[in-house]
Amino acid sequence: MSQQINLFNPQFERKKHQMSARTAGLGLGGLALLLLVLGTLFQRAVAELERREADVKTALAQGEAKRDQILRDFPPRKKDPALAQELAAVEAQRQLLQDASHVLESGKLGNTFGYAGYFRALAQARVEGVWLTGVDIAGAGNDFGLQGRALHASLLPAYITRLGQQEILKGKTFASLDISQPEPPAVAEGKAASLPYVAFSLQSADRTAGPAAGAAPAQPVAEGTR
Repeated sequence: MSQQINLFNPQFERKKHQMSARTAGLGLGGLALLLLVLGTLFQRAVAELERREADVKTALAQGEAKRDQILRDFPPRKKDPALAQELAAVEAQRQLLQDASHVLESGKLGNTFGYAGYFRALAQARVEGVWLTGVDIAGAGNDFGLQGRALHASLLPAYITRLGQQEILKGKTFASLDISQPEPPAVAEGKAASLPYVAFSLQSADRTAGPAAGAAPAQPVAEGTR
């Protein structure tokens, strides 16, 4: 005797889902609505961009119109050859004056302020018993020499110190000091007595290196000015 057993379970059978017409209609309607919203937003964005572009074009046109109006009201001036030549001449004159000022300040043309300050300083540096017989100043005043007399040679250091205290002579140095006994005048009979003073020659450092070109001769000072 045989028996058949059915092992098929209907629960394991693949089921087919069928979409109803209503569900399909709702899906298509939602998709259409979404596309409509997106299309509306896109059109608004395009319209906004077109409006901005129009505003930019309008502003650009207004700017060009203002520029053209300004050019019409104030046309650019052409360069005047005469004015250019005049400016060039003024610039050349300014440069010439500036170069001349540099030359004057450098002292290449000598002392442009005169030598009154030097003679005033020599007068203020007077020491009793010392007097000058000659003054030699050349160039810008850096090259100078003094010749004079002194009752005693010991008075000369004090005199040199007084000279160095004068404002116009500050910073100037003396390189040589020569002291000698002057020759007494000739007499008819007998031996001439020695003179009661000594002669000195005081020279600056520049003068000992060599006489400057164009140096003025020594200016004599009347003897007896003490």
